[in-house]
Amino acid sequence: MPPNVTKKDIVSEIFNKMPAITQNRIQNIIQMTMDIVMRSLSEGRSVELRRFGVFEVKLRQEKIGRNLVNSAKKDEMILIPKRASVKFKAGKELKFLMKNVDINRIESNISKRRKRQPVAL
Repeated sequence: MPPNVTKKDIVSEIFNKMPAITQNRIQNIIQMTMDIVMRSLSEGRSVELRRFGVFEVKLRQEKIGRNLVNSAKKDEMILIPKRASVKFKAGKELKFLMKNVDINRIESNISKRRKRQPVAL
């Protein structure tokens, strides 16, 4: 089993359970759902998916940081601008599942992800 689940994997799993719906239609439904979630978050709205969890927008205040990009100016202080980020809070059912996971299997999947070489863009 691969360590990551992709959108393609989700489409395939749904198709295996519901072969009357084409993979293309399933992919479109999943993409529309993701577009609605992303648009809602970009508007500052929370997205609640019962039994799964809640995505919320959190504002991070402007702060002073150190320049870690330019090694010649490591001690230079820079202003990190105010920004929005997304916070996820797991729902009851997901929390319950996570309390009962096989820790060895999770560690194995995480270590497999770490061993993969980054792809150059």
